[in-house]
Amino acid sequence: MPPKNKKKGADDGDAKFMRAARFGRVKNDLKMGFVGLPNVGKSTLTNILAGACHAEAANYPFCTIDPNMVQAIVPDQKFNYLVKTYKPQSVVPAVLKIVDIAGLIRGASEGAGLGNAFLSHIAAVDGIYHLVRAFDSDEVIHVDDSVDPIRDLETIQSELCLKDKESLTKVLENEKNKIRKEKGIARSAEPPLGEVFKSAYDKCLALIESNTPVQTCEDFTMGEVEAIRDFGLITTKPQIYVINMSKNNFLRKGNKWLPKIQTWVNEHGGGQIIPMSCEFEQELMDLQDDKDAQQAFIDKCEEEVKAMGLSGPGFAVKSVVPRLIRAGRQSLCLQSFYTAGPMEVRAWTIMKGSLAPQAAGVIHTDFERGFIKAEVANFDDFKALHNGEASMAKVKDAGKYRQEGKRTSCKKVILLFLCIILQLLQRRSELR
Repeated sequence: MPPKNKKKGADDGDAKFMRAARFGRVKNDLKMGFVGLPNVGKSTLTNILAGACHAEAANYPFCTIDPNMVQAIVPDQKFNYLVKTYKPQSVVPAVLKIVDIAGLIRGASEGAGLGNAFLSHIAAVDGIYHLVRAFDSDEVIHVDDSVDPIRDLETIQSELCLKDKESLTKVLENEKNKIRKEKGIARSAEPPLGEVFKSAYDKCLALIESNTPVQTCEDFTMGEVEAIRDFGLITTKPQIYVINMSKNNFLRKGNKWLPKIQTWVNEHGGGQIIPMSCEFEQELMDLQDDKDAQQAFIDKCEEEVKAMGLSGPGFAVKSVVPRLIRAGRQSLCLQSFYTAGPMEVRAWTIMKGSLAPQAAGVIHTDFERGFIKAEVANFDDFKALHNGEASMAKVKDAGKYRQEGKRTSCKKVILLFLCIILQLLQRRSELR
């Protein structure tokens, strides 16, 4: 679990995301899920993020029924640098699991469309990409017959809040039954609720009844956060708003709906907004096997931008896919550490705030149980000192290669060398 309190000197951006993820599972294999109305581009974008067509994408509602899960490679310059330096036999990058969930429609919480089964699919992911359509097209139908992102945002948020209200009703009844059983109270009697539970429940209900996601509220004590984590509410999940525009709008970095969407998001608790274009990303991905053709496509797009009279760094033509993946991972409070050598360079995923034994346990559970200490180096030190060698020798000579104990935080990106642990395990095996 992320640290309960912001530490002195902690990065404000990290602290923001750690607050957003405070209700989540304490795991390293967390998942993002695409949520939105039918035909807004969820399956197409899932395919793009995965780099291959895994999910069915078609121009009719509910073409996705069972949720599809893909693994998107996390863009990572540090990892790429280690691979280039060590030239290993095996390369294992970090991945982000992403689920393409069937489209919701108004009334889904009451069974409309594909109904409650797919709201349960949303409950099974840890963070949400809320995909919104902001492009007009006669070829791609809209389930409500017209394009209105604000209406669509309201529809999805209302359905998620309605589902959470239903969940809260069950949570309250289960808690009452639990207390009745523990205290031997008759079913007809009203049992006394715990102070923390009642406070957490009342705050959540007030938020949900005002159509506000629980996740956006910071007025919770740690005790209430612990209670809410057991409620299983959808609106406790961190959300990223992804705005799917036309290729032309994406290139000129403008869309008539964007200011209205920004206002709506600000009025509903805030959140990260990422404008993008599935149309542009699909064309770019279709050329991924021909780098020259891909560059020619980008050059052509840049000429179109110049023809619009637009220029400057803000109008650079590039894919938003890396940003989407990194944003999703950050919203889940995940980070990487690395092991590197001639046999393998690997990026391992841990939660921010993890200590060295927990990081070691990701590699092998025995490493956490038998943890004594680890040998580590900061990536920046390695990059500055190794002088082109696939070796830690110069890092050691500079005194930057060190042994760390059980309380060492993995806040900084590190290279982790578990030599001492490996020796310990080897001795154990020899004694058997």
